[in-house]
Amino acid sequence: MSESAYENCPCLKVLWKFTGNDVPKKGPEEVFSGDPRWALSEEDTSLPGGGMSRYPFIYVGEGYNKIILVNDGKVIWTYDTGTGGELDDIWMLSNGNVLFSRMYWCAEVSPDKKRTWYYEFPEGEESHSLQPVGLDKVLMVINAAVPRAVILNKYTGETVYSHEIPYDHALPVHTQFRRIRLTKDNTFLVSYLQMGKVVEYDMDFNLIREIKSSRPWSAQKLLNGNILITDENELAVKEIDINGDIVWSVRAEELPDRYVKAEIFERPGAAPDAAPGTKSEPIGWQSCVRLANGNTVLCSQGNFGLAPQFIEITKEKEIVWALKNWKDLGPATSIQILSDPGIPENPGECQR
Repeated sequence: MSESAYENCPCLKVLWKFTGNDVPKKGPEEVFSGDPRWALSEEDTSLPGGGMSRYPFIYVGEGYNKIILVNDGKVIWTYDTGTGGELDDIWMLSNGNVLFSRMYWCAEVSPDKKRTWYYEFPEGEESHSLQPVGLDKVLMVINAAVPRAVILNKYTGETVYSHEIPYDHALPVHTQFRRIRLTKDNTFLVSYLQMGKVVEYDMDFNLIREIKSSRPWSAQKLLNGNILITDENELAVKEIDINGDIVWSVRAEELPDRYVKAEIFERPGAAPDAAPGTKSEPIGWQSCVRLANGNTVLCSQGNFGLAPQFIEITKEKEIVWALKNWKDLGPATSIQILSDPGIPENPGECQR
């Protein structure tokens, strides 16, 4: 890769930190999260795109509490966060530190597995989304009786911004929000999971625009100003322009079965809806990333062992990469492609 590419992709320049002699097998606060319960299998090498060798990436998946970093086609670093709760959002910063949400707490760890920041929520509160704002601050959406957007200074502990988020308080705390993003335009984009809408607010939480969607798990503002929504009920990703029109979308039903369908499988810890193998059902996505080349990478829980975790699709809906590897990886909820340009801690530079 050229030197200019490295300059535009700062995370590539710090990958060496994760494989140094000072990186311990287990960090001081690292806690074993249990053996995965999905069926282990070799990577499906018949799928397009080169498997784990296509990109360097870091990702997390709801249902498996281990952070996984991949480079040169192999897992080079993991961080185990223990049992309970769920991992939903992940960021590698330009200095190599890894910032993540863990439902009941959020944290940042260095490549040598030292915890550099930790924030635990009081009982009755939780968070499924965060975002770096510079190297010193972090934005969190807090699901609570009084839900709010909060920006903290990680170094001083000071709350530099806090605002209540409008919400129907009769609905459960857990399903309030799954994703918040501060945009390049200094606005907030909030995905209302249960209320079925994505809303853009200014910094005083005055309404800018509202987009109806059945159950939006995530939404991000693209560099072109459009909003990209992943809806887990609709099994769809859709790009919405300023007029509220859908200018691009992809639905599970449009893609070949091998990428989006799996036999019904018992989710770990839950009773099965039916005996495995009795029927096939579509697999949806929770979040996605718009790459600089215009392609979109979709993240899936993959029915915990039976479908691909990642799909990369062009604007023409051609699948150019699909990764199904339940031997080395787990379910996927959020991914950061480290070879895509943009400084992660600059809001809006990374389309994720």
